[in-house]
Amino acid sequence: MQKEIHEQPRAVADTLEAVIDGGIDVEGLFGEGATAALRDASAVLVLASGTSYYAGLVARFWMESIAKLPCGVELGHEYRYRDSIPDPRQLVVTISQSGETLDTLEALKRAKQLGHANTLSICNVRESAIPRASRFRYYTRAGMEIGVASTKAFTTQLVSLFTLTLAIAKAKGRLDAAAEAAAIEQLRFVPGSIQHALNLEPQIQGWAERFAAREHALFLGRGLHYPVALEGALKLKEISYIHAEAYAAGELKHGPLALVDSSMPVVVIAPNDALLEKVKSNMQEVSARGGELYVFADLDSHFTESEGVHVIRTPRHMGSLSPIVHAIPVQLLAYHTALRRGTDVDKPRNLAKSVTVE
Repeated sequence: MQKEIHEQPRAVADTLEAVIDGGIDVEGLFGEGATAALRDASAVLVLASGTSYYAGLVARFWMESIAKLPCGVELGHEYRYRDSIPDPRQLVVTISQSGETLDTLEALKRAKQLGHANTLSICNVRESAIPRASRFRYYTRAGMEIGVASTKAFTTQLVSLFTLTLAIAKAKGRLDAAAEAAAIEQLRFVPGSIQHALNLEPQIQGWAERFAAREHALFLGRGLHYPVALEGALKLKEISYIHAEAYAAGELKHGPLALVDSSMPVVVIAPNDALLEKVKSNMQEVSARGGELYVFADLDSHFTESEGVHVIRTPRHMGSLSPIVHAIPVQLLAYHTALRRGTDVDKPRNLAKSVTVE
């Protein structure tokens, strides 16, 4: 797992290579006929499970803010068993590391039965079942991921989904040449920013020593970064066996605040975005109840450490791409906490790498 965490700058750079070198070539990136399919799409439906589902939740923000297209995200194993209202013009996007995830594959089959002809897969394994069953495909280039808890697959899925968002915007005439160039320039900085986040590992190890003795934790985020909080809680559960929950921070006062006391560490994803002041208000609610805060902030977020408030500053704010960078510290926190608890970080109990049963 540690090896795969540290491979992320290269994996992301490899996944973005065609985009950085050739721009948003819709047909070249996704396959013949993709321009017309993306141009005519009325909406996007993302089907995925686990970590891939959280990548889809981030993509929903991108799709609606950049491509200006409605986007829904569903768990594959829930979608296939409910009565949904099909829209043949909808683009159905499936996300899977292995390409063999059974619940996602069966959801894709269900979507096709309902008349969804335009299907697109984002996958790390060439010629696996889900890409073969899809009309269009985009392969991440993470290399083989052996650790059960997904790391480099997640970040390469995110940059792939951002690329898809730009492709849809371009196909629909909503991304001019200047905006495309600016987005690609922003993508160029992502591998370097991931490396800067990896350099925070010694500080995160210090936090892990405290977490290792705990049995519960809360993760908070807002907007684009709520899915990062979900991913952080999942990672901690998967490999350290600490019970962790994640909430959109505004939900605290609707119930979860009752859990907060001095023995409950609260991890906050707090980049310097439009919701920062709201996040700070939520943090004050935790502090007022004696909760201990662990804050992942940006260099320019203007947080001050104090008793009960611990701060680690990730690189400069990356705008829309910030969730990719903020995923790194929560991976490292889970990894080092699990090491201190003596659990098997690569093969956690009760779990398998490729989920081939429901």
